[in-house]
Amino acid sequence: MMSLFKKSLNNSFEVMGINERNVSLIYPNNNRKYYKLADDKVLAKEILDENTIPCADTYAVIEKISGIQKGWELVKKYDKLAIKPANGSGGGGIKILKKDSQENWISSGKIIHEEEIFLHMASIIMGQYSLGSDDRVLIEKCIESHSFFHEIYPAGVPDFRVILLNRKPVMSMLRVPTDKSDGKANLHQGGLGIGINMEDGTLTYAYDGKSYFEVHPDNGNQILGKKIPYWNEILEISVQTAASFPLNYLGVDIVIDQELGPLIMEVNVRPGLGIQLANKTGMKKVLKNL
Repeated sequence: MMSLFKKSLNNSFEVMGINERNVSLIYPNNNRKYYKLADDKVLAKEILDENTIPCADTYAVIEKISGIQKGWELVKKYDKLAIKPANGSGGGGIKILKKDSQENWISSGKIIHEEEIFLHMASIIMGQYSLGSDDRVLIEKCIESHSFFHEIYPAGVPDFRVILLNRKPVMSMLRVPTDKSDGKANLHQGGLGIGINMEDGTLTYAYDGKSYFEVHPDNGNQILGKKIPYWNEILEISVQTAASFPLNYLGVDIVIDQELGPLIMEVNVRPGLGIQLANKTGMKKVLKNL
């Protein structure tokens, strides 16, 4: 089915490839000097905070290996944490930590000791997840996914990707973890990409890189036709985010926290093109109809 779909899209010249995306969307709309404002999660969150756009609370930013111990002392009082490389991409280097009833830290279902946490933060700073460049550790509030997502898949943190051109949302998808993605929603790590009807905020088909599904392939829970909560708010804060950055083409990643509602997680200068397959629609067609 996948090969037939790609063939039909290519034959009608509606699907957009990476080179065409770069030439027609990224280069003319985004000045390279501003890329870092989105690529660096710390800088991006500063802009979001300045513009009172909801995002996860920052607990600490650690810039040097010598600052790891001090930074950890600031955050270990919390029961849940998200540790991220400031300049990472694709979910690489992200660790979610939660305390169990014995005050042990748990990551991916296993106990993780402080020495391992420190080593992970050191590897972030040394650039393991940012193509060898020095990086910073971002430690922030751990999101508790809205109950809507538990109805689809109970683990991990699903997120929405909204692509905007000139501050107008043009395409969106929901990324959901699977059994093989280890709680990650990123498509290249085994997550599902689910298309979204932009008009009414309902889910369409889920795509796993090979096939399309009306239900989650691991548990049979319904996907097709489910109504997304806070859909209007999701679109509103994506537009507010686009208006706050000097970038005219970007992707905005949004989660829904159980208590706080929609929160911006990341801003992307080069949003991937898998969103076309999730929506069974080429980017060219979407832009042509604007």
